[in-house]
Amino acid sequence: MTEYMKEMRRLVGKRPIFQCGASLIIFKSNNQVLMMRRTDNNCWCFPGGSLELGEKAEETAVREAKEETGLYIDAKDLKLFNVFSGKDLYYKYPNGDEVYNIDIVYITDRFYGNMETSDESREIRFFDMDKLPLEISPPVVPVVNMLKERFYNSSNE
Repeated sequence: MTEYMKEMRRLVGKRPIFQCGASLIIFKSNNQVLMMRRTDNNCWCFPGGSLELGEKAEETAVREAKEETGLYIDAKDLKLFNVFSGKDLYYKYPNGDEVYNIDIVYITDRFYGNMETSDESREIRFFDMDKLPLEISPPVVPVVNMLKERFYNSSNE
C-alpha cells in the first residue's frame, strides 16, 4: 500500500474510497501473458498498484512491476490498453478496506531481468491466452475479459 493510501486509510478507516492505480500486462513473444498470484486473496492479477501523489501512471506501472515481479520495464515501451472504472471495480480487501478502483492499464512486450516473488506475490508465471487461471482477483476480471476479447478471440476467428 502506498504512503498516500496509508494516510487516507488513517483518515477514513475502512469506508469506500477511490483508489487510482496503474497495472501492466506483460506479453511474452509466444502470446503468453504474465500474471501473479496475490498473497492477500490468493487470486491472480497483473502487476500494479496505487499511484503516489505526483506520480505519473506510467511510473506507477513500471515501479509496481519491478516491486512485484523483479522485472524491469522502460516507461517509453508502454502502450495504453484501457482505463477501467465503475461498479465492476469495487473491491473489499480481506482486511475490510473498501475501494472503487480506477485502473489505468498498459501493455508491453519489452522487459528484462529475473522474475522473483515479493511480499505481494506468492507466484508469478506466464500463461497461454487460452489457459488463463480461473481464480482472477475480482477487480481484474473486466481487464481479463477485455484482454481475451482483443487478443485471444480476435486471433482465433
